[in-house]
Amino acid sequence: MVLSLFGNGCIDCLDVRNVVKVMTYSKQFLEEVAIVAQNISPESIEEVVDICLGIKSSGGRLFFAGSGGGAGHASHATCDFRKLVGVESYCVSDNVSELTARINDESWEDSYVSWLKASRLNANDGVFIFSVGGGDAIRRVSMQLVNVMDYAKSVGAKVVGVAGRDGGYLAKVADGCVIIPPLFGDAITSHTEGFQAVVWHLMIGHPRIVQSKPVWETLAVK
Repeated sequence: MVLSLFGNGCIDCLDVRNVVKVMTYSKQFLEEVAIVAQNISPESIEEVVDICLGIKSSGGRLFFAGSGGGAGHASHATCDFRKLVGVESYCVSDNVSELTARINDESWEDSYVSWLKASRLNANDGVFIFSVGGGDAIRRVSMQLVNVMDYAKSVGAKVVGVAGRDGGYLAKVADGCVIIPPLFGDAITSHTEGFQAVVWHLMIGHPRIVQSKPVWETLAVK
């Protein structure tokens, strides 16, 4: 039995054995996607939208950061928040030359923070984190992201993000955090990274923050 503690309470108690029966893996995975989606808190998404809207309204900047799949999300989200939301945005890991130079000369754990210091992160800005576990300062997991969050808080910048599991360090220090509920242990990373894309794509189309629509939404369907 998996007890749902997330979302709007539409699924109070989920018997995974009754939901995930003998079926193809593709069908099973899509069944899981539907269940995870029902258990994401829309209120937490609205909170992050509010914070990003405040940053946009005050002329601040958004700095996106992640590792692995999260770094890919950070790059893609930077594009869409700049183009569709009209927020000055940057991806901490996009410049491979600078990133690898900082890793080589300083350290991996400090590379993102030193990049943000060069960008003069300040109290008008925000950092947006994509992480499967949210980082762990005690077990020293994803310390480059933990250090980013600590530095952002030290200068008064907002911290938001999307994480899986229990949200980790991100959930503890963030001004707004969307947690992707870990309902299926064998696919936590897949569901978290998949729904990270869903969440920020939801945000860039949100009527309270969107500035322009993607091209395909402006064309008539034939």
